[in-house]
Amino acid sequence: MTEKPAMKRNIVSILLLLAASSMASAAIPVVASTTSAEMLLREIGGNDVSITTLAAPDRDAHTLQVKPSMMRALRGAKLVVAMGAELEVGWLPLAISSSANPAVLPGTEGYFEVAAQVPLLDVKGTAGADRAKGDVHPMGNPHVQMDPVRMADAGVALAERLGRFDPAHAADFRAHAQAFKQAVSARLPGWQQQLAGVPGAVIYHKDADYLMDRFKLPVLGYVEPLPGMPPTASHLAGLVGRLKGKKGVILHTVFQSNGGIDTLAGQLGWKAWALPLDPPAGSGGAAYLGMIDQWVRALASAK
Repeated sequence: MTEKPAMKRNIVSILLLLAASSMASAAIPVVASTTSAEMLLREIGGNDVSITTLAAPDRDAHTLQVKPSMMRALRGAKLVVAMGAELEVGWLPLAISSSANPAVLPGTEGYFEVAAQVPLLDVKGTAGADRAKGDVHPMGNPHVQMDPVRMADAGVALAERLGRFDPAHAADFRAHAQAFKQAVSARLPGWQQQLAGVPGAVIYHKDADYLMDRFKLPVLGYVEPLPGMPPTASHLAGLVGRLKGKKGVILHTVFQSNGGIDTLAGQLGWKAWALPLDPPAGSGGAAYLGMIDQWVRALASAK
């Protein structure tokens, strides 16, 4: 008879532990469009988010195709985090609409754009956009992941959004966002020192513009004659004629065509660097800051 109360207490304890374990594992199901968006989610959300990422870091997020796996992930998501400014316009809206999940449609609480949280470069608006001139992003340059300061600011806004889905961890999200912001601030002086005296760079596409703008470095030209258009022989010859005898470096991403880059590098006598535009899948803020380190080192090699 005396064993029954003890048994009941043990059963209650087990049930409480199971309930606590269940609550701890109730992470917010989220979908990130790219690994840059994933990084921000991991850094801010920590173990309280469960992330599916749609674009691999070695793929051009402009040009993905909608897959059934994307729609399955979106169907179960409470929140979608996109880079925005129409970076994913060719595939993400279709994937979301096909997922039959109205909770993550653009304009809802379940849809968050990183680019919408910060001031953008090259904003033209729909009235000022001219597709014939390669203006494929009238809302502004979407490659904000190349500015750590903007990413940290977007992280603060993301913490507030996550807090609406999980109020119990809202303070944690805010603390994580502030920690990431402080980590970025701590790296800025070192980067600035490394980049002092850098003469500038030719970049393939406008994807590194935010990094160049952050550190006030000149863009000496683009390998593309217009955004999204492959280089022509006449365009490359013009770059060589204008830059021959000067110092600089050529930067392009790991997924961009090497067409014209070797020729340009050889004729100018400059080094060409192939660099990641997004951090590795499954990584957090440290890997992201390491990616920026790579770009900084490449730029510094031009001195």
